[in-house]
Amino acid sequence: MVLIALTLLMGGYIGWAIGANDAANCVGADIGSGKMTVRQGIVITCLFSFLGAVFLGSRVIKTIGKGIVPLDKLDPHMGMLIALCACFGAGTWVLIATLRGLPVSTSHSIVGAVAGAGLAVGAPVIWKKLLDIFVCWVLTPLGSALIAYILYRPFRRVFYLLVPKRFADPVIVFFIFVTSTYLAFTWGANDVANATGVITGIGIMNSFQAAAFGGIAIIIGIMTFGYRVIQTIGFSITRLAPLMTIVAEIASGINVHLYTLFGIPVSTSHSIVGAVVGVGLVKGIKMINKKMVWEIVFSWSLTPFASGVMSFLLIKLIRLVIK
Repeated sequence: MVLIALTLLMGGYIGWAIGANDAANCVGADIGSGKMTVRQGIVITCLFSFLGAVFLGSRVIKTIGKGIVPLDKLDPHMGMLIALCACFGAGTWVLIATLRGLPVSTSHSIVGAVAGAGLAVGAPVIWKKLLDIFVCWVLTPLGSALIAYILYRPFRRVFYLLVPKRFADPVIVFFIFVTSTYLAFTWGANDVANATGVITGIGIMNSFQAAAFGGIAIIIGIMTFGYRVIQTIGFSITRLAPLMTIVAEIASGINVHLYTLFGIPVSTSHSIVGAVVGVGLVKGIKMINKKMVWEIVFSWSLTPFASGVMSFLLIKLIRLVIK
């Protein structure tokens, strides 16, 4: 019973860390464009990420819970121990990145943590699934950057052709709110699995219960700590004009939505950063804060290994103490 309570606590902990780090993926660019306040962005993200988690979150939850290490086929005690340590390792790394204002991948973090904990106890790791996920990780920022880069000029041309100048500003604001709503929904659908996938894998909750539980934890993270990474996405990579923000969010939302439908846990951080860079490149490479981009990319590459090492060492320590 104590182990169940601790595992749920760690599930809530990583959900809180995810909300703190990833809220920026949905509204950071909007706030940076000057058309949305931080308070409005947080309200939109809380509401629609929760709806995405509940209505579309079950697909990726199954992948995290059973597709990397088959937790449902392990001894229940061992499966719960892996889940506990994976949530701790992933949540702690995401929290460290959040304190530095870096948008890291919570998907990378939980996948690395589950694999690390599984390796520590000799559990079977499904390497083919890990390879598939890794390939998608690489393609995610490239795909959203390409979509945003290709889409921006024709979108801008059509927009000013169809929308009279006197109505341009209110229409832009409307689109900004619509696209951020869509992005928040897709983020909740994909990333809730990072908080609760392992909980369903060990059978404590079903997919719907886990989605609701993870959604609530994410909301708390958004409300208490979400502003730090919002500053990075909105202001530190490149300065975004409102139409650039809309295109970046359309590109990122489409990207994440497609992966979610296939049950693949990808990074909304990678997706939105790639899209922001993509629209920024339309204005030229000089518009991009290359130092910040490289710092973000370095933290991305470090994420699965850092969280994996944390969960690996923790589970080794626990087993040593228990023995």
